[in-house]
Amino acid sequence: MIPDSGMLPWLDRVRELVPDIEPLDAHTHIGFNDPDGFSCTGEELAAALAQIGARAFVFPMHEPDGYSAANDMVIEEAEGSESLFPFARLDPHDDALSEVERALERGARGIKLHPRAEQFALDHPALEPVFALADERRLPIMVHAGRGIPALGRHSVALTGRHPGMRLILAHAGISDLAWIWREAPDHPNLFFDTSWWSPSDLQALFALVPPGQILMASDAPYGSPTWATVMAGRNALQAGLDARQTRAVLGGQALRLVNGEEPLDLGAPPGVEHLPRDPLLDRVHAFLMSAIGQMFQGVEPAETLQLVRLACDVGEDAPQAPICRWVVELLDERERYSPEGDGRPTRFAPGLHLAVGALGVVRTPDVPVPAFRPPADG
Repeated sequence: MIPDSGMLPWLDRVRELVPDIEPLDAHTHIGFNDPDGFSCTGEELAAALAQIGARAFVFPMHEPDGYSAANDMVIEEAEGSESLFPFARLDPHDDALSEVERALERGARGIKLHPRAEQFALDHPALEPVFALADERRLPIMVHAGRGIPALGRHSVALTGRHPGMRLILAHAGISDLAWIWREAPDHPNLFFDTSWWSPSDLQALFALVPPGQILMASDAPYGSPTWATVMAGRNALQAGLDARQTRAVLGGQALRLVNGEEPLDLGAPPGVEHLPRDPLLDRVHAFLMSAIGQMFQGVEPAETLQLVRLACDVGEDAPQAPICRWVVELLDERERYSPEGDGRPTRFAPGLHLAVGALGVVRTPDVPVPAFRPPADG
């Protein structure tokens, strides 16, 4: 799990702006056999949630040998827990209907589908009876909709129209189809999107263009963390123009209604694009950070690009951009102090990627108040 105690002051600031939030992370995993090298125990996830008093939807990571045992493990981890809602992960090539019926009988509360990992499309014939069951029981279904897959939005629109009781959630801000599917979202109130994605540009497009009642905070833990996800979803929602009631629902209230089989809240129309930032000096910081993060995803240490970030932040102490730039530099300083040794995460990315992504989120939410600045310890 990403060490994220440095995000707690940011979460405190979000709580001040949006009182009484009860975070519910709509996208977390536990498991040990994913080919990408990541893993997460139930104890690790529970500790990350407890740090902020959060709950979560939880499902297995990729299991190349099948999901029956993995689903049982998730259900057993959630037994007796008030913070975990177990979802059954299905492979349509392996008798998906029988597995979901078995898992629901054992206590599963929803379904997870991953078209990329299991190599299928949402029109796979084995999934139609699963969708019909979800329609009948008003079940949430989480679907991977991020990188590495063809567009699946047209199937999603058709399915939500055909099965109005099913709640279909497109993970990762629905980036595979976000360019157009936002126009369809108001006519498909059982189509939802989670925020488990790192780019503020995508998240702010989501918050500006999709009705707020159809957006759910999510981290993709252990790839992200519940604290980080709550902060980033909260700040991007507020920057886009959502009010406290709408933001509170995004951060957990709506997801709780879905997993309990209740009618989702109607939180009104999307706010549009007028609240999105267009500051040319902060755009420079954003551009250099994007370049650095691209290098970090490839395992390259972006020393020269991060130096350009620092230079772009040298706007002057009296500049209106100074509070944001000061925090960006502090997050980069924290990255220099960060050591990945012992956190159990694969090292194919440059270390401290999560801190650079945090800085990116701060730059793109300049109208949302920041925490009081903590001067460096040696200053």
